Amino acid sequence: MTPTYETLALSLTPPFAHVTLNRPAVKNAMNTQMVLDLTACFEWLHSNRDIRAVVLSGAGGTFCAGGDIKEMALAFQSDQTDTFAAPLDTMLRRVNEAPQVVIARVEGAALGGGFGLICVSDMVIVSDDARMGLPEVRLGLVPALISPYVIQRIGFTRARELMLTGRRFDGQAAKTYGIAQEAVPTDQLDGRIASLLDELRQCSPNALAACKQLLFTVSRQALDESLDYRARLLTELRRSPEGQEGMLAFVEKRSASWTRTS
Repeated sequence: MTPTYETLALSLTPPFAHVTLNRPAVKNAMNTQMVLDLTACFEWLHSNRDIRAVVLSGAGGTFCAGGDIKEMALAFQSDQTDTFAAPLDTMLRRVNEAPQVVIARVEGAALGGGFGLICVSDMVIVSDDARMGLPEVRLGLVPALISPYVIQRIGFTRARELMLTGRRFDGQAAKTYGIAQEAVPTDQLDGRIASLLDELRQCSPNALAACKQLLFTVSRQALDESLDYRARLLTELRRSPEGQEGMLAFVEKRSASWTRTS
C-alpha cells in the first residue's frame, strides 16, 4: 500500500514516483513535519527497484520558499536547534544517496532549505523565471546545514558568492552556475521532465542504483583504494541477469526488457 504523508503528495506510476511538497498556503515552506515526511518517503522508496526515478516538485507553482521561519524562530528561542538540525541532515542524506535518480522540477521560489533540496538532487530542470538563492545572511543567519551540499554542487568560489551576498537569481543563472542542467519556460517543464523520464526508461534499474552508489563511493576514496571495488562491481553487473540481457539486446539490435516496463 502506498503510504500517505501530512505534507507530501506521493504518486507512483512505475517505473517512476512523483513526490510533491504540499504546503501551498505557505509556498511549501519546509517545517519539521515535511523534513520527517521526506525522510520517511525516501526510506520507503529505498529498496523499491520498481521505481527508477523520483520527481520532486512543489504544489501551487512554488518549489519551496525555504525553511518555515516561524517554526525555526520558536526552536531558536527555546534552544531546540539540535532537534531541527539532525532530522534535516538525515533527510538531505536520504535524498542525496537514494538509489533512484532524483529529479527536481523547479518553478517559483527555491530558497534556503529548498535550495538545499535541489543540491541533493541528481538532475534539476528549472523554469526560466524561477527565483533561487541563499538569503540566510540577510536574515542574520547562515545556510549551515545545507552548506556541504551547496559547495559540492556549485564549487567553493560560487558558493562564496551566493552565500555571502544572499542575492537571488533566475533559472538561466542557475543553469550557468551548474545548479540546474536545463532552464526552460514554465509551460515546457512537464514536457522536458517527460523526455528525461523516457531516457531513464532505457536504463537498467539495477545499474542505475549501482551507478548512484558508485558515484559516492569513488568520490570518497583514493584511486588505489577504490580499484578492487570498481573492478568487482563491473564483474558483478556483467554477470547479472540485467547485464546479460542488456548486452544480448545490444547484439540482437533490440530494446532491453526493462524498457517495456509500464
